[in-house]
Amino acid sequence: MAGLEKSRLKAAEFDQLPETNQSTELIQGELIVSRSPAPQHQRVSRRLCRLLEDLIPNGEIFSAPMDVYLDAENIPQPDIIWVAEDSRCKIGDKRLEGPPDLIVEIFSPGTVSQDKIQKFDLYERYGIGEYWMVDPHEAYIEVYRWQAGRFGGIGRQNG
Repeated sequence: MAGLEKSRLKAAEFDQLPETNQSTELIQGELIVSRSPAPQHQRVSRRLCRLLEDLIPNGEIFSAPMDVYLDAENIPQPDIIWVAEDSRCKIGDKRLEGPPDLIVEIFSPGTVSQDKIQKFDLYERYGIGEYWMVDPHEAYIEVYRWQAGRFGGIGRQNG
């Protein structure tokens, strides 16, 4: 999601923004508005959603745009989210609240460092069950699992 536009807000102000299909996130109090994803990004997202639906027998899968309220300064919109049946994450009327069981971020040229650093730290801090980082251009996926109070690298798959 290249072409980021930024300004500062709190969750109450973020909640007053009009509903949109454009990626609009609140990360560390910073409002981040991104352009639409490229076709390759969307292909990868669609394929991963289908794969996850086939692999995961319970819970619910969401795809962007979907707000995940973590705190008053952090409301990311991950590309793909899985909420297990017995999750700490609750499905509200307007958004998801609390840490989901799986978050997938698919890199766009303008989001790589944000996904690898800021969001990695944020998702680790909130105990997200698993975090997958997918690079459609370099054709790899990195998987991290929450264990012993932090993310542990499970592996990297190329191809």
